[in-house]
Amino acid sequence: QVQLVESGGDLVQPGGSLGLSCAASGSIGSISTMGWYRQVPGKQRELVATITSGGSPTYADSMKGRFTISRDNAKNTVYLQMNSLKSEDTAVYYCWSKSWNGRYYSYYWGQGTQVTVSS
Repeated sequence: QVQLVESGGDLVQPGGSLGLSCAASGSIGSISTMGWYRQVPGKQRELVATITSGGSPTYADSMKGRFTISRDNAKNTVYLQMNSLKSEDTAVYYCWSKSWNGRYYSYYWGQGTQVTVSS
């Protein structure tokens, strides 16, 4: 089992910046890829970015150039730096991880943190 706890959600003005953190605990040795998804009420949860244990990032097209995902394996923490925020970035942001136990992958979610972009 992996537990994920997000922090950093807040109210920010359009054009502003915000950083999110997600700390993993539990069976952290099994974690491979970590990432962020977001969800707006009434819509499907969508990918924001993922990062492998080796530090290779992948971004959704709409996030490229504005968002940066990073990871500190020593702290078991993944970060999301969001710049040039827009009102449409308002959502609950969820941390996600993929773990391999030698036989199959398991997927875990955090509880989510609210990001609101508004003036």
